[in-house]
Amino acid sequence: MSLRRILSSPLLHKTINHYRGSARCMSTAADKLLVDMDTKSGVAVVKMNRPPVNSLNLEFLTEINILLEKLENDKTCKGLILTSSNNKIFCAGLDIMEMYNPQRDRLTEFWRMLQSVWISLYNTRLATIAAINGHSPAGGCLLATCCDYRIMVQNFTIGLNETQLGIIPPFWFVDSMEGVIGYRQTELACQKGLMMTTEQAFKVGLVDEVVTPDIVLEKAQNEMKSWLKIPGKYCN
Repeated sequence: MSLRRILSSPLLHKTINHYRGSARCMSTAADKLLVDMDTKSGVAVVKMNRPPVNSLNLEFLTEINILLEKLENDKTCKGLILTSSNNKIFCAGLDIMEMYNPQRDRLTEFWRMLQSVWISLYNTRLATIAAINGHSPAGGCLLATCCDYRIMVQNFTIGLNETQLGIIPPFWFVDSMEGVIGYRQTELACQKGLMMTTEQAFKVGLVDEVVTPDIVLEKAQNEMKSWLKIPGKYCN
């Protein structure tokens, strides 16, 4: 089944619908998401800020989901640049503690919320750019592949490395990567659990640009300008 068909499934949307909150603010009291909204350009720069490595637990996923809904419903917002406040880690993926001696109800909600974030980011009307300014394994790679465009700082790594940990990546993680780099490259990457260097990721098309740390946000903002010029899509 194609990724587009999965995302359009009424059953999947019905399953996660209960867990979509109503957003009322741009960031939480704990400031796990730092949001810089440029009202002139309509571009929101969102920095993940859950120390030490931006791992995705239920509460953090819920906050991301609420923010995505807030931006989606804000008609003045046209674009989203996703990055990290940590200049070494973009996102380390799922919080392993969610899978350690889990409570059934919490674990169910965790996976549903993760799917909700995946669908919201992949299907958003906004132009989306991942400014990958650090290592990005597993769930971090998923967030990046949900975006329209990926700019990555040199000397870091990205990939679905679950098999190196003795587990299988969820099929929708795999499908998201396949939509970017194709079936065979995804098959090799996932079977081996490869963590690609920035340069390797660029070579196979997993990232679109390689930059130095000092210009990653500048590059993302300049690239966003070209996306927002697309008639009938992002340009009003």
